[in-house]
Amino acid sequence: MTMIECRALTREYRKADNVIRPLDGLDLDVEAGEFLALMGPSGSGKTTLLNLIAGIDSPTRGTLRIGGTDLASLSRNALAAWRSENVGYVFQLYNLVPVLTAYENVELPLLLHPLSRRDRHARIMAALERVGVADRLDHFPRQLSGGQEQRVAIARAIVTNPAIIVADEPTGDLDKTAAAAVMALLGELNQELGKTIIMVTHDPKTAEHATRTLHLEKGRLIESGVAVGIGGAA
Repeated sequence: MTMIECRALTREYRKADNVIRPLDGLDLDVEAGEFLALMGPSGSGKTTLLNLIAGIDSPTRGTLRIGGTDLASLSRNALAAWRSENVGYVFQLYNLVPVLTAYENVELPLLLHPLSRRDRHARIMAALERVGVADRLDHFPRQLSGGQEQRVAIARAIVTNPAIIVADEPTGDLDKTAAAAVMALLGELNQELGKTIIMVTHDPKTAEHATRTLHLEKGRLIESGVAVGIGGAA
């Protein structure tokens, strides 16, 4: 079943008199339960595509349907509600709130949901246990290693039980051992829980963990060195 459907997806920005187009007529289908890696040089549109899929940004033209929902048809408030229910975001630099404990950082997304304190606690502990840092729940980010911080960030991303996880260079700031552990964890979330994962990476070794790898260049998918345009295969 197709989870994500992009058709002629274009994102433009104006800078002075110039038009910057990080995505240019991109077509892409992502199946439910797929683990997709996106690779390409800096400025190729990888993070822009990730932000569109996450509902953080909106396309200039084209359509983006996720789970049958046309994101462009949603109001700002409806889009925020959709995002909190359907997408978890994992950042390269973790984006943990430094004055909050691991427990409190993971709790943040749940504050938007009508849950009792007991249900909230159960979800937080389940997420922390899933990523292997339940014993660090009272620690602040500065008291954690980089790998532990990223695990807490992943717990925060999955605590609402989203169908989709988007990860922007999730191992980019980690050493080799911590990176391998984080990728093993993402693999478990994909294979055992059926999460659809879209990951941006520059590292071919990291991309090997995905079930499919696509390359972007100048806002378009590249297949065998040929740009795939509107109506082309992805």
